[in-house]
Amino acid sequence: MTRLVTVLDGDGIGPEVMRAAVRVCREVLPAGVVEWSEAPFGAAACQGHGDPFPEVTRRSCQESAAVLLGAVGGDGPLPAGVRRPEAGLLELRKELGAFANLRPVRPHPALLGASPLRADVLAGVDLLFVWELTGGIYFGA
Repeated sequence: MTRLVTVLDGDGIGPEVMRAAVRVCREVLPAGVVEWSEAPFGAAACQGHGDPFPEVTRRSCQESAAVLLGAVGGDGPLPAGVRRPEAGLLELRKELGAFANLRPVRPHPALLGASPLRADVLAGVDLLFVWELTGGIYFGA
């Protein structure tokens, strides 16, 4: 069964990262498992559609089994009256119920000496930070 995955390139380094991510997925996933769809999002969508999360992107995300999202945000000029790209990110999280950002911390043994923490303190660290994304002060409500 083929599953639709929407790719939102985002801004800055986002398009480059997303091209690499899709290339890796195509290499490791069996052929025909994923149908890829791209949709405008972030600053590029602000420029082309006047909205960081346009309706065409919203529909594609809702119809997808998964969404791959690149970096979002920028410091370039926007058309007058257009919301910042980050506003689209908050809407996307709310729309899809993306409750948390998971940030694992597991230092690579070869890099222990490069840390400001002593290697013997850092060795064996295995943490998972759960960053709540859809409520409270971070979300603005």
